[in-house]
Amino acid sequence: MSIQKRLQNGEFVVLAELNTPKGVDISRFITNARRIKGRVDGIVVPDLNNGIMRMSALAGGALLQQQGIESIIMVYGRDRNRMALQGDLLASHVLGIQNLIVVRGEIMSNSDHRNALPVNDLDEIGLLGAIQTLKEGRDLAGFDLEGRPEFFVGCQIASYSDERGLETELEMAKKKIAAGAAFIITPPVYDPVQFEHFMQKADALKTAVIAPVFLIKSVAVARYILTHEPGASISEELIRRIRKSSDRELEGIKIAGEIIAQLRKMTQGVLIQTMGWEHHLSTILDTAGI
Repeated sequence: MSIQKRLQNGEFVVLAELNTPKGVDISRFITNARRIKGRVDGIVVPDLNNGIMRMSALAGGALLQQQGIESIIMVYGRDRNRMALQGDLLASHVLGIQNLIVVRGEIMSNSDHRNALPVNDLDEIGLLGAIQTLKEGRDLAGFDLEGRPEFFVGCQIASYSDERGLETELEMAKKKIAAGAAFIITPPVYDPVQFEHFMQKADALKTAVIAPVFLIKSVAVARYILTHEPGASISEELIRRIRKSSDRELEGIKIAGEIIAQLRKMTQGVLIQTMGWEHHLSTILDTAGI
């Protein structure tokens, strides 16, 4: 059953994130995907994640489809104007990729190509509107298309540091849903108890919520997240647990599995993010009982 049908039927979905290579050697990308084939409902492919130049998400999604794995690609307007975005979206449909997540592109100051010029021709709402227009059989210039593409589109809620920020993000999410988003991806969840507050607020959106679970690899990673991610709720107790463990790598995997197991009772899906440790995805799924 497709991701779209599972979400529309109210079923729980399990997604994993795989970054494309910084180069043309796709062996590790394919190997990691094959390891979890049949254990996840789909694989999300970011596009130039964290501002790092890589193979495009369009190619990554097409490679997964060739492996019989349903893919979801991230799209945004930072690096492409509306013509290029529409062309890539049409190509996506033809290549069998019909699941999209519209996201915000990260600022170029964090990129490995800091001198690259951002485009930002379309923001998230504008891009969602462009996707809907394509689905109706027209481009943004008003010309008819030769065949209508089909897409299942989600959106992203950015990190927030306080209640006011949460309300702002929820209001923006309402606009994205009105523009065509059928599900939302939350900020990463580190504390399911605190996440309950978000879910109470998000209930008014009346749409499927998918929560990312990020693999905390070390104490240093936990501290970095606390410093750089607004509102990240990583407790000192959790940090002490990792520090005291005789196998900190395994402890991080256990924590991710425990969070996933708790989120199954709260959300309609999870997105497992490992940032370079994709070879541990199977173990995380084992720990979560999936």
